[in-house]
Amino acid sequence: MPRNRTVLVIDDEPSMLRYMRTLLELDSFDVETASNGAEGISRIEKGPVPDLVFLDLLMPGMDGLEALDRMRKIRSDLKVVIISCVSDTAKVVQAIRSGAQDYLTKPFEKHQLDHVLERCIEPESGKTELVCEVEDLDGGGFFLAATVAMKKIRSEVGLVANVDIPVLILGESGTGKEIIARLIHQTSGRKTRPFMKVNCAALPADLLESELFGYDSGAFTGANKAKPGKFELCNKGTLLLDEIGEMPPHLQAKLLHVLQDGEFSRLGSRASIKVDVRVLAATNIDVQKSIENKTFREDLYYRLNAFTLNVPPLRERREEIPQLLRHMMSRMSEDYGRSPLPMTPKFIEACSQAPWPGNVRELGNFMKRYLILADENLAIAELAKQLETESPKSPAKAAAAAAGADTSDLKTMVRGLKDGAEMEAITRTLIQTGWNRKRAAEILNISYKAMLNKVRQYGIKPPRSSALHFADKDAS
Repeated sequence: MPRNRTVLVIDDEPSMLRYMRTLLELDSFDVETASNGAEGISRIEKGPVPDLVFLDLLMPGMDGLEALDRMRKIRSDLKVVIISCVSDTAKVVQAIRSGAQDYLTKPFEKHQLDHVLERCIEPESGKTELVCEVEDLDGGGFFLAATVAMKKIRSEVGLVANVDIPVLILGESGTGKEIIARLIHQTSGRKTRPFMKVNCAALPADLLESELFGYDSGAFTGANKAKPGKFELCNKGTLLLDEIGEMPPHLQAKLLHVLQDGEFSRLGSRASIKVDVRVLAATNIDVQKSIENKTFREDLYYRLNAFTLNVPPLRERREEIPQLLRHMMSRMSEDYGRSPLPMTPKFIEACSQAPWPGNVRELGNFMKRYLILADENLAIAELAKQLETESPKSPAKAAAAAAGADTSDLKTMVRGLKDGAEMEAITRTLIQTGWNRKRAAEILNISYKAMLNKVRQYGIKPPRSSALHFADKDAS
């Protein structure tokens, strides 16, 4: 018979210990309790190690932070869930950084406890099936977690959702950073308040400033009446600043002031407006490199970086692709009023092997085309061509082939290696920027004209799914 899982609850409130014991024993957990940090540490030292520890953050004597630190020094693999009130923001953040696995806000209900247990307790040995968790979000999106990496993201979202701090969401284009932001909002205490998004790369600096902060009547030509900005409209809610790395430096300074003081002025006004807005920021740039290049303020980074979530690209969580395909097919067929199409093992395997440089967004667009065209062979052929385009080649051979060179000649081989490295760097940067040649040229410190010549010289082409937008992206 498999053993029952053991849970240790450390809390100085007898009523909380009784409440936790009742809830956990309903699910057949063996429950042990400790009334203070020292008693909990003694239990960890004595062994055996419990499967999970629930630790109160605020206790007399040794508080939860010190107890957490000492327990993890005894057992670095110990899984600890923090129990606390939402007012303990600084301590909760410190606990997260010290290795807390999850977070529960007092008071909580059984379904909230169950979600934490599902995320933190590993399935019984012998269960090898990939368990998929799907959450529907307002606005039509969904969050799917089947891999360890994405379940870790979900746990981290659970940790920070009710801790009212800025969150920086990093990841390649199309990985689902906005989905993560919506999930944070939807699981936070602000869920009944507005969620708004501003794309910092889509607007010129002047328009972006008025979009964020609004303007008074007469602030500029054409400003016939006052208009509130997103910060005002989003009061008590959550604001996502997408592509924050593209925000002009002078606006970064104004944003820093809002984050520090919670107030700002409309364009053309000297009056200060006080707001309570939780700011989430997302970017696909290399933030450290941007700080070094003086295009992103270091002080703003540290203000936004109270907590960071790194969303892995789809190629690093390929095991999720079959689940994503099935869920996308189910939702899209309903949205478009069509019957779901079958997905053969051959189709799923082709999707699982494709490179998907555009990540989940590209996969979604591909599934829309498949649903509309209803031709599996055509879809598989598209993936095969994409795989051929993206497959790694020897840089020397690729460049030599492009120039019609004979690699048996030493000088030609050296030139081929140089050209190959150049081609590889350009291709990698284009993928990083979503095939925006102008942005790639800036990153590589070459002129736009030189970039176009290099793309033409080496025959660099985007995947078929990106080709239609290749020229358009240069203008954005």
